[in-house]
Amino acid sequence: MSASGTMEPGPPGAAAVPSPAPAPARVFRPFSAEDEGQQPTEIESLCMNCYRDGVTRLLLTTIPFFREVIVSSFSCEHCGWSNTEVQSAGRIQDQGVRYTLTVRAAEDMNREVVKTDSATTRIPELDFEIPAFSQKGALTTVEGLISRAIAGLEQDQPTRRANEEAVADRLDEFIVRLKELRQVASPFTLIIDDPSGNSFVENPHAPQKDDALVITHYNRTPQQEEMLGLQAEAPEEKPQEEDLRNEVLQFNTNCPECNAPAQTNMKLVQIPHFKEVIIMATNCEYCGHRTNEVKAGGAVEPLGTRITLRITDPSDMTRDLLKSETCSVEIPELEFELGMAIFGGKFTTLEGLLKDIRDLVIKNPFTLGDSSNPGKMGKLQEFSQKLDQIMEGKMKAHFIMNDPAGNSYLQNVYAPEDDPEMKVEHYKRTFDQNEELGLNDMRTEGYETGAGPR
Repeated sequence: MSASGTMEPGPPGAAAVPSPAPAPARVFRPFSAEDEGQQPTEIESLCMNCYRDGVTRLLLTTIPFFREVIVSSFSCEHCGWSNTEVQSAGRIQDQGVRYTLTVRAAEDMNREVVKTDSATTRIPELDFEIPAFSQKGALTTVEGLISRAIAGLEQDQPTRRANEEAVADRLDEFIVRLKELRQVASPFTLIIDDPSGNSFVENPHAPQKDDALVITHYNRTPQQEEMLGLQAEAPEEKPQEEDLRNEVLQFNTNCPECNAPAQTNMKLVQIPHFKEVIIMATNCEYCGHRTNEVKAGGAVEPLGTRITLRITDPSDMTRDLLKSETCSVEIPELEFELGMAIFGGKFTTLEGLLKDIRDLVIKNPFTLGDSSNPGKMGKLQEFSQKLDQIMEGKMKAHFIMNDPAGNSYLQNVYAPEDDPEMKVEHYKRTFDQNEELGLNDMRTEGYETGAGPR
């Protein structure tokens, strides 16, 4: 598919009278059947099969619980050739992501999947792997991934059977095993490993936890950085120590919504009975988008922290709350769990975090819009109603914050005395938790030049 081509010119004199530039519109909008303004852009482009003019359609949309993508489709009415591709519209993420899905039933084959060019797909049970950059990005399903692999293996089978019959026979046996997996004859594991962090596998139970899906975020290796074309940053000179507690720092950035130039304010804040944190806030003057993020100002604590609050009164909603990037949230009464990678760092109140969780559910067009499943829609509406009851004090519940890094905080209104409704536990991290934090490979001794490990 070629991106070369020209757009249809507008009517003569359409640009004769200048008009003031409007405010930047939102380019990537959630996909909705009611949004008549969201139509694909059509571009005439050259068909690489018959070398006649075809049509390329581009759609800029947002995938729920994920991010912005560009879906492109090419079709040629002369020869019938067609092609589809999906590309991430955002930047390369700070960390890579690995999705491990255990497929047990036919419903799992219908999960939506976004696979980028840099993602590697593996099925350990068959010792099968699709290397990175061997296929174009695709917006498909689990069944579609397997069908695409089968079609790719069957494509040159007649040629192989004529030249290397033994190899063709072995491939036929392997294709039969792939077709059995497509029918879910037995459970299997699908692993999508993307160093760019822009791939995605749907959780049909969102916002609740999916027991069949494990999401792991990891730091890229130097080889993966080089594969993605990222250059290693030069070591920075050690700045002189300054007292930043009474100063608000500003640096230039781009708005995450409209990509217009914006400024981010950063302030070092001391939280009473806790530690120092860094609060960053961005306010876009063009589209009005506002965002804030909190980073822990200290090191990873020796022990993880688990905070359990029993919500018994509406006044509990006013408690200050610091949720770090590594903190997960649970509400057992609602069978709800929020992963550590959702929302990022936040400094807000308990009510503010619960409202963010509710908005994540009710403002999602794929779960409560025209394309939603009636059964799922009823469960999500029930979940939203119970969450409102908790915020109004009509329903008692437990709010649990689990932070392996120990950098999260929930206000104790009885400080410095113990809070009878709040329990703070410190625990030793497991090997997997240390692996996610990158602590297993960290050397704290013998790292100096010329010095070996003790």
